[in-house]
Amino acid sequence: MKRLLALMIVLSLCAGGCSASADDGAVTVLASWTGDEATAFEQVLEAFKADTGIDYDYQGTRAVDQVLASDVQRGTAPDVAVLPNAGVLAKYQRTGDLLPLDPDLAAAVADSFGPRWVTLQKIGTDTLYAVAVKADLKSVIWYDPARLTGPRPASWAGLVAFADGLTAAGGTPWCLGMGAPPTSGWPGTDWIEDILLHSAGPEKYQQWASGGLEWTSPEVRQAWVDWGAVIEPAGIRGGTAAALLTDFADAGKPLFSDPPGCVLEHQASFIMSRYQKLKLADGTSPKPEADFDFLAFPGRDVSEVSADLAGMFRDTPQARKLIAYLASEKAQRIWPSIPAASAFSANRKVGLDVYTDRVSRKVADTLTSAPALCFDASDLMPATMTGAFHRAVLEYLSNRDRLEILLKQLEAVRNSIQQGEWLRIPCGQ
Repeated sequence: MKRLLALMIVLSLCAGGCSASADDGAVTVLASWTGDEATAFEQVLEAFKADTGIDYDYQGTRAVDQVLASDVQRGTAPDVAVLPNAGVLAKYQRTGDLLPLDPDLAAAVADSFGPRWVTLQKIGTDTLYAVAVKADLKSVIWYDPARLTGPRPASWAGLVAFADGLTAAGGTPWCLGMGAPPTSGWPGTDWIEDILLHSAGPEKYQQWASGGLEWTSPEVRQAWVDWGAVIEPAGIRGGTAAALLTDFADAGKPLFSDPPGCVLEHQASFIMSRYQKLKLADGTSPKPEADFDFLAFPGRDVSEVSADLAGMFRDTPQARKLIAYLASEKAQRIWPSIPAASAFSANRKVGLDVYTDRVSRKVADTLTSAPALCFDASDLMPATMTGAFHRAVLEYLSNRDRLEILLKQLEAVRNSIQQGEWLRIPCGQ
């Protein structure tokens, strides 16, 4: 009896020790950020460590979806994963691997983020499952103010006419790079999404993003045709072959060459940080407003946006504390306050004062105050559909005569996906 009692005491102590160790250990974090972005995000994690005493173990990889899937399958999921794709998070929510967040946090998020952003962070449910760590504005076209001095195109027809005029004068309108392993092609999907949103409108866009509109429909087909007009060989720097081989992060460099290699770039707001790392002919770096600015994508008054979303995959005290911290105004101010980092928060309490230039404030104001927002459609689609979309864009860029075949192939993929796998996130006002 004494031996049994002693054994029970030892087991009890061990259990208590194991629990304390788990509670007091480092929080493991997986995200897509590497290089300078990883350094910036680690400033947020360092602030969390200073406030809570909880250390962190961060892994950054551009193959974040693939790494997370492997970790979950092996039973070694991180405490927290940050994904640029709500559709992938929704898949893990359906399997039970993505865990719900605290109701108290849900109330705080509802108080700090606009209704559209709250809906995204609930990923199509009535429960909070994610926190938007960083947001981006996608419906923008970048240019050098010194080289675009006339009236700004305010309609799609005006934009096409402006680009045609540049081509006729011997210039090249567009910078474009499709390389982004392992997700090459997404800059092209952004183009098609913006064209569809601003021509067909939020209702059709939402229907398409949630699997309810055929890829062979007139609206979707026209968006591809319109993009095809943009990417005619004379329309993009180096032609289509160069666009296929150019990394998305390098595509905008010719905006700042003398003479310019291209005049316009359609790219999300994060590209500002890339611009500010370049060198001009005089040895200085491009500056917002003086050397680059943006015009809104022409058409309807609605903006496409995206976000990197943090979700909890292991229910530990460290994970819950980190998720709550990432949602806080304090944490959301850190990354945007880093010079030239060009990170943006969707948290309305952050305020525009954290941004150091007018261009960044315009981006942030749209993200937090615009009356009509729609989320990146390919980020909401099931992974099978998104992957097929990426591949189709690359094929179309190589050979625009294949459009009808590609749309039928995409439609076949849509029909193969069960209805429950699609996210239905409201779009517009």
